[in-house]
Amino acid sequence: MVEEKKNESNEEKSFAELFEKTRMRKDYLKPGQKIEAVIVKITQDWIFLDLGGKSEGYLDRKELTDDGGNLTVKEGDSVTAYFLSSKHNEKLFTTKIGAGDSARIYIEEVWRNGIPIEGIVEKEIKGGFEIKLAGDMRGFCPYSQMGLQRIENAKDYIGRRLSFRITEYGERGRNIILSARAILEEQKKKEEEARRAELSEGMLVQGTVVSIRDFGAFLDIGGLQGLLPISEIGWDRVEDIHERLSVGQILDVAITKLDWQNNRVSLSMKQLLSDPWNEAEAKYPEGTVHTGTVVRLTKFGAFVNLGPGVDGLIHISKLGRGKRIVHPSDAVKEGQAVEVRIDGIDRDQKRISLSMPQMETQEDASRAATKEPIEDYREYVDKAPTSMGSFGDIMKGKLEKKKKSDA
Repeated sequence: MVEEKKNESNEEKSFAELFEKTRMRKDYLKPGQKIEAVIVKITQDWIFLDLGGKSEGYLDRKELTDDGGNLTVKEGDSVTAYFLSSKHNEKLFTTKIGAGDSARIYIEEVWRNGIPIEGIVEKEIKGGFEIKLAGDMRGFCPYSQMGLQRIENAKDYIGRRLSFRITEYGERGRNIILSARAILEEQKKKEEEARRAELSEGMLVQGTVVSIRDFGAFLDIGGLQGLLPISEIGWDRVEDIHERLSVGQILDVAITKLDWQNNRVSLSMKQLLSDPWNEAEAKYPEGTVHTGTVVRLTKFGAFVNLGPGVDGLIHISKLGRGKRIVHPSDAVKEGQAVEVRIDGIDRDQKRISLSMPQMETQEDASRAATKEPIEDYREYVDKAPTSMGSFGDIMKGKLEKKKKSDA
């Protein structure tokens, strides 16, 4: 008796589970529901999707062709689609709702589920455009939602068929607000993500200059923007970036850094050029005299440019004609052409020590002839400034001095 009741209970449970599974399967897809599915077959009119198990769906082939009628997908590709309806166990999907009369049936589901919908730009009205959707249904798209860029000429949009997202739906379809920008932003994001996966540091790419600033230029490198700093344009010193680059110019650049967290891509033209320091020792042997240009003055000396990317330093001690000067500007000026001699070169550290023969005393010439070591300018850079110390330090010193005298 107990066994019979147990069997009856199991049968009831199994029947309940089966009923629930059947009910769930029946309601598995709701109109407007979004899915990811794999294309299993493409025919002349339809594209068939694998929905899992033994279930299949289909969508119109025309939805996944370009303006020339060419397919943009192949069997095995994954696509995003929206469920529309089921008839005779055949499930119809779409990637976007067209502008035909049949779209009226799904218009509210389109809004609720964020399905893209096609519309024709009928005319310009106050604040934006009137869009024809399905049958006699109309929507409104504000100027700011028509594209990613500011609208220059509204007439260019009249008559165009575009994809929109319904952002507001009211009065049973009599008040519909649309956005084409939302669709474009999603497409741009997908393109950027795909492009990011292709890029790596050190890669060589082509970029188009889209804007120029004093600190560098922004380049479009295939859907993403990167910064080319002014210091990475070349090995030589760039005073005016506008003399070297122009908007629309196509450049070959190397990717030096990818910082996706801060959405930054750093670029360089300089890395594609040979390092002038590789030939510096042969081009500027010690003891030879060259003409250069004073490019920067510091408290410890004057930097002189000898050629693209190669600067040398004249220490302040060599600028006073034997007399002590307060600042290099007392002897030379920025932009001045000067004759210099190579006193020493360190290729690894990229440093050249210079002197000006016309500034030398007999003692300086003698030291240069014997290659007597000179003081490294880095000592002047790193040396901490001297001071008298705090009031406490002064008082402490006086007390110690007094103790010694008392003793």
